[in-house]
Order: sequence, then structure tokens, then C-alpha cells
Amino acid sequence: MNPPLQPLDITELRKSARQSMEEGAVTAGYSADLSEVIKLLNDALATELVCVLRYRRHHFMASGIHSHATAAEFLVHSKEEQGHADQLAERIVQLGGEPDFSPDTLTKRSHAEYVEGTTLTDMIRENLVAERIAIDSYRHAIECVGDNDPTTRRLFESILAVEEEHADELADLLTQVPAKTG
Repeated sequence: MNPPLQPLDITELRKSARQSMEEGAVTAGYSADLSEVIKLLNDALATELVCVLRYRRHHFMASGIHSHATAAEFLVHSKEEQGHADQLAERIVQLGGEPDFSPDTLTKRSHAEYVEGTTLTDMIRENLVAERIAIDSYRHAIECVGDNDPTTRRLFESILAVEEEHADELADLLTQVPAKTG
């Protein structure tokens, strides 16, 4: 059983809010390791950006009689991954960090790899592998953040839900692509 909650000291809350205002959203009540959270966010950002690039390439390179719907799905996923990247970058800035978009280190920081794939089946498989990596990476990030930063945790959880959808859709696509095209 949890101990009873203490009433909120409004006077102290107001006083605290006026101190260190330049820190924006990071208040005295923020209990996470800020540098570790920003690193998790930047690693996730790198992963999302690599996924955007891979999905875009696959969208344009998909060919064959059964490729039109799959190419369209790659484009949808690319746009959703870009949205995730934007959300992650925004959160990094909210926490007083700097989003790392450096192309020089992008693939080193990304958990997912950039694999081109030569056939439609290869492309679907590589995207599915990347989604599975993202799923486990986000689960790990959620565990690391825990209850110390609920906003970042919810962001990771919302992205995780979409990554799970992507993996499910790609697994379905994999069963639909005839062996001759893959």
C-alpha cells in the first residue's frame, strides 16, 4: 500500500518555477538522467532517419508486377518514420539538447542498418528486420526512462505502437509476394 500523498506546496511550486526559467521544460522535479535521455532520443532519431532513407529508396526501387502496392506502403512508412524523427528532435530541443542530424555519424548511431535489398522480397525483409530492431530498441528506451520522464516515455510508447504496426504490415506483405518476384 502506498503512503498517503502529501499536499502540494503551491508557494514552493511557484517559487521553484521562477528559478532556472531558461531550462524550459526541465524543472527541479525532473528526475531522469538528462544526458542519458537525450542520448536515447538522438539514437532513436538516427534510427528513424536511416529508416526514412531506406524506405524511400525501396519505394523508388520496387519493381515488378506485384510491386505497386508494396512501393506505396514503403512510402507511407517513410512518411511515418519522418514524423517520428520530427517528434524526437522536438523532444530533444524541449529538454535543452540538440538533435544530431549529422550524416557523418548517422549510420553509426542508428540501431537499424541501411540495407538496399535487390528484390522486392529482400526489401520487405530488410524493412521488417529494421522494424523488429526498432521495436526492441524502443522497449529498451522505455525501460531506461521508466517513470523518471513520463513525457519521453509516452513518446517512445507511441512510436513503438506504430513500429509494431509496421512490422505486422510487412510480415503480411512478405506472405503475399510471390516467390518469382522475390
